[in-house]
Amino acid sequence: MPKPADVLKPLRAWWPPPFGRKHGPVRPCGLITAIDVEGDTLRVVQTHRRHGRVRVSRVAVEQLGLGDKAAQPEADVFGRAIARALNHLRIRPGPVVMGVPRALVVLRTISVPAMNDVRELASVVHFQIAKDLPFRLEEAVIDFKVRRAEPPPAPRGGSGNGDNAPADAPAMMDVMVAAARREVVDYCRQVAAAAGLTLLALGFRPYANARCIEACRVYEGQESVAFVTLRPDEVLVDVIAQQDLLFSRGVSTRLHAEAASVAFVTDSQLSDVDWSPPTGEPFSARTPPASDTPQSVLEEITIEVVRSFHSFGGMEVKNPVARLVVAGATGHEASVVEALQKRLNIPCSLLEPARALDLPLDARGYASGAIAALGLGLGVFDPGGLPFDFLNPKQPAIQRDTRRLKIAAAAAAAAALILAVGAIEVRLLRKKQTEFAALNVRFQVETGRRDAYRRMRIQAAGIKNWLAAGQNWLDHVAYLSAVLPSCEDVYITGLSVSSQGRINLGVQARSGEVLAMLEKQLTAAGYEVQPLAIKPGKDRYNYSFRSSIDLVVPSQLKIDLARLAPPPRPEDDVSLTKPRRGGS
Repeated sequence: MPKPADVLKPLRAWWPPPFGRKHGPVRPCGLITAIDVEGDTLRVVQTHRRHGRVRVSRVAVEQLGLGDKAAQPEADVFGRAIARALNHLRIRPGPVVMGVPRALVVLRTISVPAMNDVRELASVVHFQIAKDLPFRLEEAVIDFKVRRAEPPPAPRGGSGNGDNAPADAPAMMDVMVAAARREVVDYCRQVAAAAGLTLLALGFRPYANARCIEACRVYEGQESVAFVTLRPDEVLVDVIAQQDLLFSRGVSTRLHAEAASVAFVTDSQLSDVDWSPPTGEPFSARTPPASDTPQSVLEEITIEVVRSFHSFGGMEVKNPVARLVVAGATGHEASVVEALQKRLNIPCSLLEPARALDLPLDARGYASGAIAALGLGLGVFDPGGLPFDFLNPKQPAIQRDTRRLKIAAAAAAAAALILAVGAIEVRLLRKKQTEFAALNVRFQVETGRRDAYRRMRIQAAGIKNWLAAGQNWLDHVAYLSAVLPSCEDVYITGLSVSSQGRINLGVQARSGEVLAMLEKQLTAAGYEVQPLAIKPGKDRYNYSFRSSIDLVVPSQLKIDLARLAPPPRPEDDVSLTKPRRGGS
């Protein structure tokens, strides 16, 4: 059955860390655990903030039990060993802080114009440090700390020999740059992941030592303090003033000189010789050979410390070393202090962090060897955070391709315009489709009324023609009804008026004699009769002849309907009788 920690491990990898920064130091809260490894020994310091003060709640030491693997442990082996040690100590750490040793970090001090934007400063630092790195810039994790800003130099008074400083010289500031290989940072991440820890920050050991010395109030004012740290694998000689690292030298405890490496940091310049293993092995414990006697190791440490003092004294420094402090848990610290007191003319003493920091009683026996862990645990609560944090380094501003951004913006604007035009077109199209549907329905309705409209147009055209002729055609109709013979001899099949004012009659007669008599009657009535065209054509009423008569209305024709006597109706005329229901 899997353990709960194994079940939650994928969720921890997916879920973002509880503490992180984008544009500033991490902001820790609660209990912070600082971890430092010396050979096969794990040192743990837990700190927290209470009532505005940072307090150390626990200092513990536990053996990792790596044995022969302590020289170059794998990340998963190292992480599981740390997890077992923490479990044995009954410590359930929350956010964890670790430190990178001096041997795996390249230090440089550069001078740049004073600027307030951290991102712009990071861009300048990355540009200048790239030429000094022993590895590619893409393989480096770079962080930096601004040491101080210097005002522009005052113009010198002289005779104009060219030694005068420019009056508009910009203010400069010294920036200490620390660069570590990315594989070192990845190794620490893998160790924390294998141990099931949440890695909050990855600091720098020399500055952790400086933070611990500052908390112990070893020095006063602006004086410099030499700090000698004895570890199983190396001896660190640092010169610190006001929490700034002025000089740093790491020396292996081995007797042969090729294992030693030197790094100097001064106010004016900083030169560095990288002494990390050629194979790129991660930081680990390197124990001295069995042939080394304690006396030989003591003599070697004393010589290297004196050499470091001579090297520092040859630099252009403003603050000479005023005192020396020794710390560590190797058992040679008291002997080193005694030997250095004889060789140097400055006060030498052991660092007692337990008394200076007012640590708990159960932690005082382990405090001397946990200087770096104490500095990490205290420094992470500072307002500015750790000076160097390789896990969350200060990043330069992103160099944006303005041409590509303009092209993308133009493409986006064009796409937006196309979408807007398309939306307008769709809206207008839907509106027109709605109107078209309504008109189509109306068209279908009006198509059914086409015949009625045609008849109406014909009748209207006839009425317009009648009105245009200036005649009262109804009087002519009544007049012709009175003038024409009886319907037993002839009847009218059609009557129309042309645009020229002529009356056209279509008649059906019993015989040709009737038609001849009809012409005479119409002439006698005052009409001008055009020649008749008589055609034989018998209809169903036995009227045998048909004809079409054109009548021209003279202008002097006067119609008096009161004097006319229309022919009598036949006895069987039923045209004026109402039809009966149910039949014709």
